[in-house]
Amino acid sequence: MSRSADNMLFLGVLLNVFIRGSVQASSSLPVVDCLEAEQRCAVEAACSAWYQELEYCASQEAVSPLGPEARHRCLKAQSSLEDYRPLLDCKCQRGSRREGGCLKVYWTVRFSQGHEEYDVSPYEDVELDLGRNMATSRMASIMSASSLSLDGQNQCLKAAQDCGLFEKCGSLRSEYVVACTKRAPGSTHCVRQKCHRALRRFLERVPAEYSLGVLFCPCSDTLCGERRRKTIVPSCSYEDRDAKPNCLSLEASCMKEELCRSRLADFQYNCHPAPTPPSGCLRENGAACLKAYAGLIGTIMTPNYISNSSVEVSQWCSCEGSGNQWRDCLRILEAFSTNSCLRNSISAFGSLSLRPEENTLPASPRPSPKIQPGNVEDNALPDLNTVENTEEEEDGREFNVIPNYSEKESNLHSGVRGGCVGVSAPLTSLLVPLLLTGPLSWG
Repeated sequence: MSRSADNMLFLGVLLNVFIRGSVQASSSLPVVDCLEAEQRCAVEAACSAWYQELEYCASQEAVSPLGPEARHRCLKAQSSLEDYRPLLDCKCQRGSRREGGCLKVYWTVRFSQGHEEYDVSPYEDVELDLGRNMATSRMASIMSASSLSLDGQNQCLKAAQDCGLFEKCGSLRSEYVVACTKRAPGSTHCVRQKCHRALRRFLERVPAEYSLGVLFCPCSDTLCGERRRKTIVPSCSYEDRDAKPNCLSLEASCMKEELCRSRLADFQYNCHPAPTPPSGCLRENGAACLKAYAGLIGTIMTPNYISNSSVEVSQWCSCEGSGNQWRDCLRILEAFSTNSCLRNSISAFGSLSLRPEENTLPASPRPSPKIQPGNVEDNALPDLNTVENTEEEEDGREFNVIPNYSEKESNLHSGVRGGCVGVSAPLTSLLVPLLLTGPLSWG
């Protein structure tokens, strides 16, 4: 090979490395918050003028559909903002205090976008290492006094216990249970808005390994499945006393709310099914799909399991009376009921916590102040072992920060009540043999 050929080859390799490095550097650029992007736009006269025009368009569109002339003017303003990339590429942080204002900016520059254009999520990508986190939290619960029985127990009961041993999880879970079971004054119904708000607080502020644990705990019997289905108090969070609403009208109501619309877009983006990948997910990220699914809980489009014996989920709506929009209506239902990505992600969730990282001993979870040893009787929310009660009879008796084991679910009656070791049983005497046998049972 000639010297010139060697030089060309070297330059080619160097250029390839440079291009790859540039692409990697550009892809790792920090995401701009939409409120920050709006502030940048405000200091540029042209950008500010077009954005104000779009704000007017979005406000008018929220009241009634725009006429042809007004829509043409709005689309012109929208296309004129294409050169201001920070505004078009901005994202929001789920659950932040500025989420509402951030989403308002996000949808203002996309006022004409419909559900069929949800190829991106309004939210920043969140890396979830649920496998490691679930293993860590499971190991912590085994070291605690509430998890002495490892085999054959109700895993959803176990997930609720683990939640109760973590102060923030137990506290916020109690908060949404009270909000979703308390009747409005002079009524037999709950206040759904308060229920939704409390559910969102729980799912946004509690670490995913705990919050997703109570939503997607693996079940092999109907008793466990019933507990899992009632986790979000369906009679308040989404079910209506009357007939199911039409799915098209349900989605239309969601599209009018920036929060619900954003959570729906996030779900469609992260749970997009695909036939080729083994996971069934286009983006091969089951943890992100589960997080996006959980983000819908506490909105108009709150989903849930359809039975106590499977992982199939659905919206609380039907397609009766859809007329020639029947296919559009089925699209909404099938995004949940026949979604291979979502189904596989839920099914795989139980396997995430099978083996903790070796030589990793996490700190013991911090008990809620409501569940101190010797004060179990003062627990704010009683037992959830009476799962055969109907939804109409929900009054808070089905929930507990750390639910008690029933006689059927636990053989540990000696010195144990409500999953907590009695005061008469020293904690150290239980932990020593447990630590000695731990590696064998997990190996």
